[in-house]
Amino acid sequence: MNIRINGYNCIREMLEAEEAACLSRYAALSSESLGRDREEPQDDMRPVYQRDRDRILHCKSFRRLKHKTQVFLAPEGDHYRTRLTHTLEVSQIARSIARALRLNESLTEAIALGHDLGHTPFGHSGEAMLNKLCTTGFVHSEQSVRICEVLEKGGRGLNLTAEVRDGIRNHRTSGKPATLEGQTVRLSDKIAYLNHDIDDAIRAGLLREEDIPHEFRDILGSDVHSRLDTLINNVIFSSLDSPRISMSPEIEGAMQNLRSWMFENIYIGGKAKEEEGKAKHLIEMLFLYYMDHPEMLSPEYLQLIESGETRERAVCDYISGMTDNYAIEKFEEIFVPIGWKF
Repeated sequence: MNIRINGYNCIREMLEAEEAACLSRYAALSSESLGRDREEPQDDMRPVYQRDRDRILHCKSFRRLKHKTQVFLAPEGDHYRTRLTHTLEVSQIARSIARALRLNESLTEAIALGHDLGHTPFGHSGEAMLNKLCTTGFVHSEQSVRICEVLEKGGRGLNLTAEVRDGIRNHRTSGKPATLEGQTVRLSDKIAYLNHDIDDAIRAGLLREEDIPHEFRDILGSDVHSRLDTLINNVIFSSLDSPRISMSPEIEGAMQNLRSWMFENIYIGGKAKEEEGKAKHLIEMLFLYYMDHPEMLSPEYLQLIESGETRERAVCDYISGMTDNYAIEKFEEIFVPIGWKF
């Protein structure tokens, strides 16, 4: 029996009408989505972007992010960021901006939650090594989309909407998201990792607040919370009733210069990165081993090869999906001898 709700056939239709009435003229409406690669019946309760958010939240790749490096390899302590906590912080910042600008919050959240699904173990050092080893290259944003389209759910993928996949693919600095929601996540990612990496570096004793050059602190703020407040508010007020998400030149310039300073002092030259050589070697050894012994891949990756995928791509899929701990465990299993017990 069909029950009409406030004149609508289902709750989804009512929510779609609320979006059309309340969101910005520049927002991406759920009812106007370009759709999915494989058509599906609409859900009675949830608009399409909310369904995408839920699919990402419940997928295996999302759960594995909790054991993947953000910046510091294998930190001792429970308070350092992982790839999962970074993702949640990006989502929170992006949703705050989207709500203030009356953008589609469900689309924004779906993109934010999915943007790093394809990240390798050991953070950007693992990504750099796979990119070096794979003849077709390896980029985590493209791998995130591949997970959504192919690798999840036994090869069926998550069948996400075009707008969510576009936002995930284009979240890097060089990306050009088609929606304002995607642009919001792209900026929120940079705001999150810059400020939270500073917070972790201070916690680790690698950096003092006073070490940050005064020209950045004078413009952005003298602690992590004030910098976040400055950056988020600047994005909102620079983007009000605008067809693009932006920052003021002064604030954006200060953020970019602070990011460059972090690369020189923490990301590349800091003591916390001294283990990166070992991590890269581990990734390289695993890659070469599985290229020579594809039969040792997990069954779903063997199935990829049997269905026509190249061995190299299947090996990259397998290794990039590993957590830090699992990669170390497989390395020890393959390369570290076990003593005999008598």
